[in-house]
Amino acid sequence: MKQKLPTLIAQARGGRVVRTPFVDGDDIDRRLLTGDDLRHKIAGGFPDARRVVLTLHPAHIPEVDSGVTVYRLTPHPGGPAWDLQDFSVQLRRLELNEEQLGDQREERGSFLVAATGKAAQTLADLTSLGGRDLDVEEIGESAGRGSKLREVVVPSMRVDVVGAKGFGVSRAYFQQGIDGGKVRLNGQPARASSEIREGDSLAADGLGRIDFKRVVNETRRGNYKVELDVHK
Repeated sequence: MKQKLPTLIAQARGGRVVRTPFVDGDDIDRRLLTGDDLRHKIAGGFPDARRVVLTLHPAHIPEVDSGVTVYRLTPHPGGPAWDLQDFSVQLRRLELNEEQLGDQREERGSFLVAATGKAAQTLADLTSLGGRDLDVEEIGESAGRGSKLREVVVPSMRVDVVGAKGFGVSRAYFQQGIDGGKVRLNGQPARASSEIREGDSLAADGLGRIDFKRVVNETRRGNYKVELDVHK
């Protein structure tokens, strides 16, 4: 992915809409995704997805879809209970293209799967899996609760400060996530002392993702009012 990204960027700047298969989000160098002539969308179906699809397009195209769809697969009752590992084993037996499958999650007896391309169509058409009847529901591009623009006041641009404030958790709790390697800044493991800037993306397992939009102003007390797009 790191080797292909400059080529994809050049194609997008040349007027094309280009899209990767599912890749590890940590492999995307977001520092390259800049410039007034370039737009991009990173989507994995879940706010904190590790496997994502990157879509690039020229700036004159206002909006494109992510190419990702999330499905809820619910086995009918009567058979043995499945955990996420059991479900993943059954899913692999379908021999779907692994590059077209994203993250998988368990949700109260159902399973959420992010997919693209032919794999998404296969999931949409499923009526059974592993010998069990199945209900399939299309969730859409995201299984999160959606995004919300928030303006918050922070004393600094440190990751631990902005992250805790944006997600509405204590700084100590957020620090535990950082120490446990569960927080990523632009796809890379975050440090508490790292500074977050406009255009940066901060993802935390179990909490979601924050896209740092802009600094609104500096307050009289030396704090900063910032605008965050919080995905949960």
